Amino acid sequence: MSAKFSEYFRLEEFLESSVAKQKSILNSPSWEVVENLKELAAFLDDMREAWGSGINVSSGFRCDALNEAVGGQPTSLHKKGLAADLQPANGDFEAFKKFVVDYLKDKMFDEAIIESNKKGDKWVHFQLRSNNGFQRKKVFSLTV
Repeated sequence: MSAKFSEYFRLEEFLESSVAKQKSILNSPSWEVVENLKELAAFLDDMREAWGSGINVSSGFRCDALNEAVGGQPTSLHKKGLAADLQPANGDFEAFKKFVVDYLKDKMFDEAIIESNKKGDKWVHFQLRSNNGFQRKKVFSLTV
């Protein structure tokens, strides 16, 4: 399963998880989720093209067991293949964060949350649609 899934992403990038490996969780999506992931990847292809550098998916699809293992919300859009946590491949998170906020101004999406944790990890949680199918264009910051 190493073929390109979209212009810049492989399906594995949306499925890989160190927690899943550590806990022997089979993080396998349904066909419906794969179709959602294709739509998400297409949106992220355009974002990556505009960014001009690589974008890493630090968390993509999560099956129920994986979502629970990482402390995800029961209603997480990761479970439907409509959300991904993103980090810039070049490591310049401050520039990436500013880029994402500006890039999304004229795009249809649901949420972009600039997140960080106490360990100093930073990422952008991006979701294409809400559970209701809405695209609310919400951007905000959150420390977990």
